[in-house]
Amino acid sequence: MVDLSVKIGKLKLKNPVLTASGTFGYGTEYGDYFDVGLLGGLITKTITRECREGNPMPRIAETPCGMLNSIGLANIGVDRFCGEKLSELNNLDTVVIVNVAGSRVKEYSEVVKKIQEYDRVDGFEINISCPNVKKGGLAFGTDPQITEAVVSGVRKATKKTVIVKLTPNVTDIVAIARASVDGGADALSLINTVLGMGVNIETRQSHLASVVGGLSGPAIKPIALAKVYHVAKAVSVPVIGMGGIMNWQDAIAFFIVGATAVEVGTLNFMEPDGVVQIIQGIESYCEKKGISSISELTGSLQEG
Repeated sequence: MVDLSVKIGKLKLKNPVLTASGTFGYGTEYGDYFDVGLLGGLITKTITRECREGNPMPRIAETPCGMLNSIGLANIGVDRFCGEKLSELNNLDTVVIVNVAGSRVKEYSEVVKKIQEYDRVDGFEINISCPNVKKGGLAFGTDPQITEAVVSGVRKATKKTVIVKLTPNVTDIVAIARASVDGGADALSLINTVLGMGVNIETRQSHLASVVGGLSGPAIKPIALAKVYHVAKAVSVPVIGMGGIMNWQDAIAFFIVGATAVEVGTLNFMEPDGVVQIIQGIESYCEKKGISSISELTGSLQEG
């Protein structure tokens, strides 16, 4: 038997595979396709203080190697989430992590304070890739000082595990990672989507109403691997890798470059039960290689 369990902050996951925020609804929508309890954990779509309708349509476009999206963090808001959605997660035998975002620094901690009172919530993933209204649209996650302020506020608001989700759209992601840890992060997840756009040459219109969106899928895997590699070497907290993981082989690559766990995103739209196949594939790989614990793979890259 292979020990697939991993520890992320105070959380012990039965296996190192989670579903990425924004690709798994509020946590129960995929129950008709497979047993969600097989997951190491699930991460809900982003929850904000107020209800958000999201960006205008069209806000999703397929690309040759992935997809573009500009959803705009559409969600029902924290009050309705707590009142309507959390109870539906009570019977799920897996770790539940709520992704949180805000338009201002203190909104993050305000949302976390409301949710952290519920025992069913095991931890938080802090999305610092959102527009910072007070800074003229600058994303929180591109400024180390603002990043540390956001994470520090959340850290004071809860004793539960705090994971910070990093954007790749920065000059130095290591600086943001260190600022997150300084603020009190228990773990880091990366990467979020890469900025991109598409154009219809017949109509000369952009594929997305917002023009620019986030690129995900196989196209960004090499970028994600490099970012995870550099961050994992620079910090002492666990790193959760994501970006273009479409099969178990992709997941293994992330472990080797330093990830303790992985999140699967775009694949959920293509193969609703694909994440289960990834878990099975990881276990089979370890058995064939004589690996008794998944932790043996983390950071095992043979450079050069």
